[in-house]
Amino acid sequence: MATNDVAYNPQEIEPQIQKYWDDNKTFCASEDKNKEKYYCLVMFPYPSGRLHMGHVRNYTIGDVIARYQRLKGKNVMAPIGWDAFGLPAENAAIKNNAQPSDWTYENIAYMKRQLKSLGLSYDWAREVATCRPEYYKWEQKFFTELFKKGLVYKKVSTVNWCPHDNTVLANEQVVDGCCWRCDTKVELREIPQWYLKITAYAQELLDDIDKLEGWPERVRIMQKNWIGKSVGLEITFDIEGSDDKAVVYTTRPDTFMGVTYMAISAAHPIAKKACENNPELAAFCKECLTQKFAEADISTMEKKGMATGMYAIHPLNGRRVPLMVANFVIMDYGTGAVMAVPGHDERDHEFASKYGLDILPVIRPADADTVDVSKEAYVEHGILFNSGEFDGLDFDGAFEAIATKLEGMGRAKRQTNFRLRDWCISRQRYWGAPIPMLTIDETGEQVPEKEENLPVTLPTDVKIDGVNSPLKTDEKWFKTTYEGRPATRETDTFDTFMESSWYFARYCSARNDKAMVDSSAADYWLPVDQYIGGIEHAVMHLLYSRFFHKLMRDSGLVKSDEPFKRLLCQGMVLADAFYYLENGTRVWVSPLDADVTRDDKGNIIKAVDKDGHELVHEGMIKMSKSKNNGIDPEDMVKLYGADTVRLFMMFASPAELTLEWRQSGVEGANRFLRKLWSIVTALTANEEFKTLDKSALSSEGKKLRYMLHTTIEKVNDDIGRRQTFNTAIAAIMELLNAYSKFTESSESATALRYEICNTVVTMLYPITPHICFKLYEMLGNKGEIDTDATWPNADPEALIADEITLVVQVNGKLRSRINVSASADEQSIKDAALNDEPVARFIEGKEVKKVIYVKGRLVNIVVA
Repeated sequence: MATNDVAYNPQEIEPQIQKYWDDNKTFCASEDKNKEKYYCLVMFPYPSGRLHMGHVRNYTIGDVIARYQRLKGKNVMAPIGWDAFGLPAENAAIKNNAQPSDWTYENIAYMKRQLKSLGLSYDWAREVATCRPEYYKWEQKFFTELFKKGLVYKKVSTVNWCPHDNTVLANEQVVDGCCWRCDTKVELREIPQWYLKITAYAQELLDDIDKLEGWPERVRIMQKNWIGKSVGLEITFDIEGSDDKAVVYTTRPDTFMGVTYMAISAAHPIAKKACENNPELAAFCKECLTQKFAEADISTMEKKGMATGMYAIHPLNGRRVPLMVANFVIMDYGTGAVMAVPGHDERDHEFASKYGLDILPVIRPADADTVDVSKEAYVEHGILFNSGEFDGLDFDGAFEAIATKLEGMGRAKRQTNFRLRDWCISRQRYWGAPIPMLTIDETGEQVPEKEENLPVTLPTDVKIDGVNSPLKTDEKWFKTTYEGRPATRETDTFDTFMESSWYFARYCSARNDKAMVDSSAADYWLPVDQYIGGIEHAVMHLLYSRFFHKLMRDSGLVKSDEPFKRLLCQGMVLADAFYYLENGTRVWVSPLDADVTRDDKGNIIKAVDKDGHELVHEGMIKMSKSKNNGIDPEDMVKLYGADTVRLFMMFASPAELTLEWRQSGVEGANRFLRKLWSIVTALTANEEFKTLDKSALSSEGKKLRYMLHTTIEKVNDDIGRRQTFNTAIAAIMELLNAYSKFTESSESATALRYEICNTVVTMLYPITPHICFKLYEMLGNKGEIDTDATWPNADPEALIADEITLVVQVNGKLRSRINVSASADEQSIKDAALNDEPVARFIEGKEVKKVIYVKGRLVNIVVA
């Protein structure tokens, strides 16, 4: 074998190997019905221009899983693409006087090169960009079909409006009353919007969560809570002196006799009528309709209200119930009116106390005759009192009795409600897929664009001013005809969640120009076996994708009920943040430019930058541009190589937890790879590989081989089942440490070293593919690791240990460890423990009461 004395140089070998993969299309997948498929998918990136460490972590995890499954003999598809529509492109166009399309495609090209530099095993032949007409034409066609099925509608609704970005926000996109992108305070506006009827699938979306056994439990709970099923009564109240009715929905009909007022939305028809002759109320309602709003704000916001001067009539006790406009009631949630029971609801109690409204208790604990609600509401279930004929009933009994009575009066109906609301898919901005709908000018009729006219393409040579969408000012674009009649195109564009809700299916047949999804390919690849992405997508993206998948199923495009079998949500990447004060302003300094001093526990006690500024350590926080603590992956790859970055990412933390970026850890990962390189080059320099004669191994050799094959079992389980990549790497490192201490020089010892090196290289290949590609070749293997290697299997014979190591305790405290024959009987093991020299010091002169042996684990000697 040729001498291998070349130093490890990732900057040289990694580009060579990446070019080889590209040239040979190594990772292109096809539908091989003779092999078990495995679809590994990472959430595709927005082409912002540069990768960040969060990207690197996400994509490395996905690549490790994909490469591991290939070694396991599966037919793996690992595609990638670009979630390319969205507001940042428009903002960049305004800032740089560029076209959003040009900015987007330039970023895609740059980020693609960055992804390739990480050695990710993507099938680039399946690459998609959602801003290309050949992608969104199918989305438009599908939308028109959904419209014909009655699953699409348009209505005027109250929405969250960002006055800075001039677009609608979903409730989930409002954080502390502000836009999630620009932090501008959000307003409420009433505008026409397009909706998809996700509520038609609410029950199925809820039921099928139980099928998602491979999802994290916290994500399943978040989905269940967002869908929010409840069973209750819809009750109708008469309005005094009017033909109007007020309808409320409640899940607590047991409290019905404690209703003392009704709270209605400022947008409720009754409120609007009351405003006609009440300027003060009209001003208050206007204030309510322009307030910041996110559903999470309701519990913490100041509760404000004003009387309408109108009363509802309680249908059972005839009580005149004042109608109050309240800022916490939203028209688009439920009926826009709530029955208020301040004795048994904290929010109602707070409001009633503020405005001097009656507070009447009607539920008491089972062990008390009454309850004091003067200072706080009693919110538990209990026994009814102050409720006339319903006194003495518990929750279930009261629910049934009150519901039955109100139903008999024609005043109520039982109803199952969902917190989930229909999906608003309209955006009021330009850079998105056009909504393929037309309005007939003469009649106002809404009609879908004809299929032969699809795609409705987005013009790309436009002027962006950040105020008006160019679609709304370009008459050449929005003026058209429909069957010879003048018509106007819809100038809103699709919510970008539309594109990301079905991209996983398009990957199955990305180049198909005849259909949205090739059913044959989709039936082979779907559902996705492993999906990887951030926990921030636990509600919107995942819920919308599940919904869209069911729509595609019901249209005959796919067969499975759910899109993703297994989900891994990786944690964030954190880094130290440092700053100094200059004229009272914080100047943030990159952690790479901070010279730090640590105490003996590793805590930072002092930091200065290269200019001598004494720095304040803000702590370990999420990487961000604003804090200047982001680490550029490209710089790290140039400095250490992609394999070092990948190894650090997988070793520094469990995948689902936050990862703390430490330069010392990166350097440690690089040292380990250099050690591995040195071990293999030293082994292959002057030795020829020979078949291992297991019978010729010494006792130490058998122990090392036992460790090798227990490591194979552990690493296989850690990567394949548990997805604890950090513990898999730790086990391999321990094995190599033991390898380095093994000094025997026999022929069998050399053969064992070859077995260990080959196995370690194969097991590390998913994590550090470039170095392992090279080392596999240097070890004299035939073929290439990508296509010819298989995941190692543990040798059952090697797992039968000649000796086992047992813990020895005295009165439950660890005192020693002993090695005994694996075939030794219990008495021999107890005698060995009693005669062990370190143990003897702790039992000398004491009475041994008993000796307890736990098979294969420990001996505990009990002394008096």
